[in-house]
Amino acid sequence: MAAPTRIGSPAAPPPVADGSLKRSLTRLDLIAMGVGSIVGAGIFVTTGVAAATKAGPAIMLSFVLAGAICVLVALCYSELASMTPVSGSAYTYTRTTMGEIPAFLVGWNLLLEYAVAASAIAIGWSGLFGAALNSLFGVTLPKAITAGPGSGGVVNLPAVLIVAVLVAVLVFEVKIAAVVVKTLVALTIGVLALVVVIGSPHLHAGNWSPFLPFGVHGIAAGAALAFFAYLGFDIVATSAEETRDPRRDLPWGMIGSVVIATALYVAVSAVLTGVAPYSSLNNAAPVATALAAIGAGWIGKVILVASVIALTKGLLMVCYGQTRLVFAMSRDGMVPKSLCRTNSRGAPVRLSLVIGAVVAVVAGLLNIDTVAELVNIGALFAFLIVSLGVLILRRTDPDRARPFRTPLMPFVPLLAIGGCIWLATTFEALTWVRFVVWSAAGIALYLGYGRRHSITRTAPAVALTDEAVAGGAA
Repeated sequence: MAAPTRIGSPAAPPPVADGSLKRSLTRLDLIAMGVGSIVGAGIFVTTGVAAATKAGPAIMLSFVLAGAICVLVALCYSELASMTPVSGSAYTYTRTTMGEIPAFLVGWNLLLEYAVAASAIAIGWSGLFGAALNSLFGVTLPKAITAGPGSGGVVNLPAVLIVAVLVAVLVFEVKIAAVVVKTLVALTIGVLALVVVIGSPHLHAGNWSPFLPFGVHGIAAGAALAFFAYLGFDIVATSAEETRDPRRDLPWGMIGSVVIATALYVAVSAVLTGVAPYSSLNNAAPVATALAAIGAGWIGKVILVASVIALTKGLLMVCYGQTRLVFAMSRDGMVPKSLCRTNSRGAPVRLSLVIGAVVAVVAGLLNIDTVAELVNIGALFAFLIVSLGVLILRRTDPDRARPFRTPLMPFVPLLAIGGCIWLATTFEALTWVRFVVWSAAGIALYLGYGRRHSITRTAPAVALTDEAVAGGAA
């Protein structure tokens, strides 16, 4: 007898009454979530450091190049998202095009990406929150409650508390989280607009000469660093099952958020390199330093508060994306199905609490600097596989309805694949070793658990409500 196929069908999600996620997100919600994921506190640091060490004033072109690669990837995501409007993002798309094993590896690596990113953001939030308290109110928190044991403290309490607060937001209807994100995004964009308005009158064209101090190669080197400022736009795709019209709005959400973020990065980098010599920007607070030099020293406190806000929305979006990824894997049986239970509002409460607890423990007790680069390589792996999936599905199932079609086939996915491979070559050897070890652990987990429990389905998978589980047990 032939072995059963291990490729799932991109079926429609189950109705809300059966316990799926609730559809309530609009196009504006998706764009805000995308911008909230991309534009974090790093915009106040990455722009200056990348200009000083990689590209000089040409960092503006570096952000355009990095944004262009992300748009190529987003176009590929958009086609698969419009065909498969269910939760899971790259994991779900890979399962419908390449099968379970590649899908599990994509989900496994994205899981690490989100977990490490969430913990790193929580730790960064704690540091900035402490700095803001000291700068604004003269309050200094003791090290015992602001650092883990490995850093000379007992527990990073602010990191734990912010995770708890954001998990509390996530366990309510997703629309509430979207409102919070839109509010925080509006505040962040307002501060960035303030930076541009204050700095623009002080632009000095001489600071842009030479424009290419590191040569043309500097643009590419800057793009490799800048690209990682864009990681997170794919979180929009995880919201497919909670979007009112995913076939129409998901492409807008992903591509629109990348375009808006690119415009913000270019504007800030243009002001920064025009106000101060690029060589002076290699410090921990380049935007505040540059604007202080033109008599706007007060902006440093504003940026500090804005950085706390930016990290708050970034952490919320990473935790959101992580829960929706694991939700999809759980519903497919790849990880324990008890994690995909939803409450009457369609929120995966149990999963949100479990993930929140893991992130809080890591952020509160551990130092995760040594594995932070895995965030980047895991994301690039997912981007590459999704782009390859578009090519495969166009060949294996050319007649399937595609509400959104990636333009200029096959050039767009091929360019996206090439861009991901090129950026991946910038990683150190140790990062690749960690990636291989983590992937091997994922394969072992799949063979030991996922393959035996997975649901190879041609009909919609049904998420479990607490009531449904209780009824089944009875």
